[in-house]
Amino acid sequence: MNQILDAIKAYFKGVRTEWGKISWPERKTVIFETCSVIVIVFVFTLAIYIMDLLFKGLLSLIK
Repeated sequence: MNQILDAIKAYFKGVRTEWGKISWPERKTVIFETCSVIVIVFVFTLAIYIMDLLFKGLLSLIK
């Protein structure tokens, strides 16, 4: 049982060490990239919606 606790402690000690090595981006960068992703998703969603409307219109002409 003591080995298991030692292994768990060693694991979390390693996690803590690696956590300190992470280079976190600046707040401005995170905000800019988040906004970029939201805009890109919106544009693609709008494009797919427009294509869906066009295909519905074309298919209604065929029927």
